[in-house]
Order: sequence, then C-alpha cells, then structure tokens
Amino acid sequence: MKIIAVIPARYQSTRLPGKPLLQETGKYLVQHVYEAASQCKTISEVIVATDDSRIETAVKSFGGKVCLTSPDHPSGTDRIAEVAQSHCADIFVNVQGDEPEISPASIDQAAQLLLENDKADVSTLAFPLGEEEAKDPNTVKVVCSLQGYALYFSRAAIPFIRDKKDPGDSPYLGHIGIYAYRSSFLKTYTSMVSSPLENLEKLEQLRVLENGYRIKVGLTNQRNWGIDTREDYEKFLKRVKL
Repeated sequence: MKIIAVIPARYQSTRLPGKPLLQETGKYLVQHVYEAASQCKTISEVIVATDDSRIETAVKSFGGKVCLTSPDHPSGTDRIAEVAQSHCADIFVNVQGDEPEISPASIDQAAQLLLENDKADVSTLAFPLGEEEAKDPNTVKVVCSLQGYALYFSRAAIPFIRDKKDPGDSPYLGHIGIYAYRSSFLKTYTSMVSSPLENLEKLEQLRVLENGYRIKVGLTNQRNWGIDTREDYEKFLKRVKL
C-alpha cells in the first residue's frame, strides 16, 4: 500500500500569523515537521499542502514537495482531500504543520494502525494524561471502547470519576492530533456537513463519530507539543537548545 503524509500549513493563523515560516532554529517550523515525516518507514511521499505562495516558496527552498491548495478550505482535512484528488495513495496521514517535535515513530504508528485494522476508517493516537492537565480545555481528551475505538473526544475531563477513593493511575487519555485516513473515506468526509457536537466542541473528528464511522486509537508515551502562540514557540526554542 502507498501511504502519503500531508502537512497542512496555512499562513493566516489567528494567534500566530505566519508561524510555518518561523525560523529562529535555523529551519522553518514547517521544515522540522517535513524532515520528521521524511524519516518514516511507512511513508512513500511527504507533501506540504498550503494556500500561501510564501509557504510554497519556503518549502521549495529546502527541497520539499508542496501542493498549492484552495484558500477556502475550512479545515486541514479538506486541504488534504484536495491533495488526494491529484495524488494516488491508499492512505493519507494528516501530520500537523505546527508540531515540530512530532516523532517519525508516531507517524508510522498512526499509519500502521490503519493498515492493521480494516474495520477502521481513520486512526489516531493518544497518550496518558494526568488528572490536573485533564482539566485544561485546550488539551483534548478521548475515551475508547475495549477494542480501542474512539467513543468520544472532548475538551472536558472525560471520563467523569464519580467515586474516586484512592489516588491510583489517571484514567485520562490526551489526544494527539495526527490522523491516518483511507483515501476512499476522505471523499466521504468532505461530503459530510459539520455536525452538532463538532460545532459545540470545535473538534472536527467528532464529525466522523457522529456519522457512524470508526476511529482506531493507538496508545503512545510520545507527547507532541503544538505551536499555537509566540509563548509556545519560545518554549520550543528552549527545548531545542537543550
């Protein structure tokens, strides 16, 4: 099977405009992601999907492949679906363009999950999360079935613990925003309208569940840190220098 990693990257981020082009490490932010995806064992090709010519120029400058897409897409998944129209592959992996510390192993794990689970339409990852951090609405939580399929994603701390008596292990799983999609499902996804729970939580993966499709969730101890603000980028710079 052919698997393509697609990195959605747009210039007009609300909280940090132009963030794919930040380069205080000596590399563009999107370049860090591109190089990580290029190290994957399962990935045949890596493509940056952008609606901005400045990002297109930057990607070409470091020898990366780039596809200029419509500026009207409401989500990164829609941008990936456009790439899928002109590129032949069995699976497309959505690798977030603002997660420069994503590990190649995580990308491979998400792709492998879909290869091994023919009942799943999408796959993603989650990591063990402490109880205090679970209270943060910016950290998305996921609960899964005994078979490892997502039951629900939420910004709330789920599951709710009614009768906790002992400290024990935290029951929470934090969601990592990486997705592997079957090529055929991408066409289905873009035909679906935004769903009620998706609109309430502002989590597009809920559209998949609300329409009856299945998301396989893999567990990992690898934590990814997204860059949403200048403060996030400053923290990233400090980690890079360690």
